[in-house]
Amino acid sequence: MAVSIFSRKVFDLCLGKPALRSLSVSATVGDALSVLKRLGESYLSLWSCDHDKSSRISDDCRCVGKVCMVDIICFLCKEENLRSPAAALQSSLSVLITKTPTGIVRHLESHASLVEAIDLILEGAQNLVIPIPSQSRRKKLLQKPSSKSTLHNNREYCWLTQEDIIRYLLNSIGLFCPTPINPINTLNVIDPKNILAVQYDDPALAALPLISQSLVNHTSVAIVDLDGKLIGEISPFTLNSCDESVSAAIATLSAGDLMAYIDCGGPPEDLVQLVKDRLEAQNLEAALELMEEESTITSLSLCSSSSDEESGSGRSKSGGSYSARLVRRSEAIVCYPWNSLVAVMIQALAHRVSYVWVVEEDGSLSGIVTFAAMLKVFRERLNSL
Repeated sequence: MAVSIFSRKVFDLCLGKPALRSLSVSATVGDALSVLKRLGESYLSLWSCDHDKSSRISDDCRCVGKVCMVDIICFLCKEENLRSPAAALQSSLSVLITKTPTGIVRHLESHASLVEAIDLILEGAQNLVIPIPSQSRRKKLLQKPSSKSTLHNNREYCWLTQEDIIRYLLNSIGLFCPTPINPINTLNVIDPKNILAVQYDDPALAALPLISQSLVNHTSVAIVDLDGKLIGEISPFTLNSCDESVSAAIATLSAGDLMAYIDCGGPPEDLVQLVKDRLEAQNLEAALELMEEESTITSLSLCSSSSDEESGSGRSKSGGSYSARLVRRSEAIVCYPWNSLVAVMIQALAHRVSYVWVVEEDGSLSGIVTFAAMLKVFRERLNSL
């Protein structure tokens, strides 16, 4: 029975998913920033061709990466870019593409099996691009067809994520018993080594490489105290709801203060002023101007949306946020070594994260459980059937 589940086609997991929004890799960082803000998208797919300008798209046109606000924020945090954000935004998007031997983005045909998708993820692929062959079937599922989505050889595309697969497996979890009800510390699913963490008082800038890595790995950066106890996290998921001016906060605050700054309640005024003072002290006038400009835009946007909120059509916003995308507080999601695998799966899916921190009874951080590690367990379970 489990074998029949894993032989299911990946297209079945993509029904109803929104089509990818695309940009050419030859576009600029500023172009991506503009599209992300205008459309309120969490991610944009980057292609080796330009779907907007090319009347004929060659067969070798491929999705070669994806970009989000976190990529842009991390890029702007570099010292030379903080001194000239305007010039940095004119850089080619190719500077944001992460290159690995296995490829962060992999294409997979819609008739491929679910087990093929899992194998690609276990080989290191972080994002799978799936074509949607039947537009007529798709239009029946959606109230209206997507606009300005990626259309290549008369096919739209969508992301197939680790979350999609884990959610699907959860719906048939009973078929894999007793594995899902076993404690995670008996399944070799806890990773005690690959933990991205900084201490509360460390400069946030020191966490920058870890933030970039956590974005790639679909994890987060843990904030711990001197005793190794988990305090919170700097989550790419949360950062992705902020605007580019948060790069100034990363460049000037401690990791602990940054955690408070990006919280969905909005940055405290004292931290905002602290960032401005430190930017001025470091002669980063251009970054300060960027921060002031975004603050003005946000204030105007909040004022213009107040009437919408009164009529019930307003969109929630947090400090530094530019869209209605789902945001989450900086509180870390944790479990214990004796929790069952299925409990940890449900916990991660409920909070829309791809990982859960593992802590001991005293709160000390001992490891992390990721969706990729869970998929490995299910794949091994399939081999044993």
